[in-house]
Amino acid sequence: MKKTYFSKLFSAVLLLVGTSCSQDWLKPDPKSFYAPENVFVDEAGFESGLVRCRKEMNADNHGDRAVHFLALDFMYTDLACSLEQCDFTKNTPSTVGGRSALHNLFLNGYVYIKNANTIISRIDDIEWTDQAVRNRILSEAYWFRAYWYYRLVNSYGDIPWVGEELTGARLDYQSTSRWAILAQLQKDLEFAAEWLPVMPARLGNVTKGAVNHLLAKIYLANADFDKAIEAATAVIDGPYSLMKNRFGVNRNNPYYNLMWDLHRAENKNASENTETIYATVDRADQAPETWWDLRGTFSMRHFGPSYWRVPDATGARATNWNTPSGDTLGSGDAAVRTNNYFIYGLWNEKSYRWDNTTDMRRANCNWVEMGATTSEILTADPNSPNFGEPLNKRFITNLADTTEIWYSWPYYKTFTPTPRTPYWVQPHGGQADWYIFRLAETYLLRAEAYYWKGQPGLAAADINLIRERAKAPLISAADVTIDYIFDERARELYLEEPRHSEMVRVSFIFAKLGSEGYSLSGVSTKNWYHDRVKRVNHFYGTPRFQYFGNVATLNPQHMLWPVPQNVITANTLGRINQNIGYDGAENNVPPLETIP
Repeated sequence: MKKTYFSKLFSAVLLLVGTSCSQDWLKPDPKSFYAPENVFVDEAGFESGLVRCRKEMNADNHGDRAVHFLALDFMYTDLACSLEQCDFTKNTPSTVGGRSALHNLFLNGYVYIKNANTIISRIDDIEWTDQAVRNRILSEAYWFRAYWYYRLVNSYGDIPWVGEELTGARLDYQSTSRWAILAQLQKDLEFAAEWLPVMPARLGNVTKGAVNHLLAKIYLANADFDKAIEAATAVIDGPYSLMKNRFGVNRNNPYYNLMWDLHRAENKNASENTETIYATVDRADQAPETWWDLRGTFSMRHFGPSYWRVPDATGARATNWNTPSGDTLGSGDAAVRTNNYFIYGLWNEKSYRWDNTTDMRRANCNWVEMGATTSEILTADPNSPNFGEPLNKRFITNLADTTEIWYSWPYYKTFTPTPRTPYWVQPHGGQADWYIFRLAETYLLRAEAYYWKGQPGLAAADINLIRERAKAPLISAADVTIDYIFDERARELYLEEPRHSEMVRVSFIFAKLGSEGYSLSGVSTKNWYHDRVKRVNHFYGTPRFQYFGNVATLNPQHMLWPVPQNVITANTLGRINQNIGYDGAENNVPPLETIP
């Protein structure tokens, strides 16, 4: 069960005490015992603080859509659309459409930063007999803080910098330049890279590889491409290697392939998996009070279609989530509705199409196909006249419903067994370990750095290592563009990378370099993120997609998300800026360019 002992950093009065930020979790532990001054009194106390930070990494990939940040990071990108709110103009500083996590990423992100800051601020409150232990603990706290700040500055741009433990109300926050925050994160992680171990003492601990991987992203964000290559190479030359042979659970099942093995929850932290750099730990077979969220990952809920609503010839449901097949297929609700580009276009390369590609990531064993008329899912109701027959699209009376209930999906990425507990009965995707950083992404980060440096041959070599492993056709230097790199990220890292954050990072690189007509001064009116979404996402094409009374709308200023209005309103003695294009931006002042 998710344990939060303090409220959101930016509550109505900007206090750091209170209750949980979402639903009815465990009651707060008695302050008299768990107050920081009673916890951070020895090495064990600081380790307990790190345990909390490690657990909070599950926030990116667990929970319903109001707090599921990974789902949020795919909803408004080149690969998908939010069915519940496809019109981004209705997402404002005061309200967000549907059950979006647009505000909660900001609010909860600062809670996780606060918990890392408590460790950082109190690190010298005790006398350390071993400075190496002190520096390791400090370094790991730096990494957790950097991870969440990286997510925030690539979602909201300029935001307040809070770098120390706060013990009371503050009403004088100022927005700090995204660039100043990135510079601080770089400095912190360069220190951390010196002190964290190569191999973790236990699962969930941060290592040198995880630091260098995040550093590679931050160096890229700062347009320091040589250092990005150096950091990525340090990871690649470390104790990691791409998995190339079947392993783990199901390894002896010939129906599946290596891609299936890579994405089984049981295999992500397995000792034989040499590709994992950092993964969360959340196990359904452990006591519920250890779980981050009683509901689990929701991976089969958010990222799959509502196939279970397809009718038979009589109009009754042909199958359902509570049938034997439902345990594997899940109870999807299409919260993140992937588009034709992801399902089909990405896989049409060289002489191949999506339906005959050699790429294992689009193999039949890894996807559930919902064809032009019939599906490979069979009618499961024994009382149906169509029992045993494939689901049939012609029985759907309202073809508009097909948007939600009829599309193919990569169930090798979504399938997570759901424990049968009193907390949830539907197979929505239960507790599971989840990748945060994997070596395949490190190669793609280095390839991107080579691209920016004008070395497409080296970029193609790194990309081809990933493609060769997947048995995809290899590419040449002439094929390398930033769009192609993000195509490959989509093929390899779907449901792993925070897609929106990475697209924002690249958009700012283009703007900082003044490349291809982009600029920092005009980033809210023209940016690569918006241009790519418009190029490849048919939901925002002509005619524009309509659902639930909304017309799919995504404008350039929507690259950055709205800062919650209650945060700005409560900050009566300072100025937290709103992003351009949202109400309140007219009151902005220049952000701080340095961190005291």
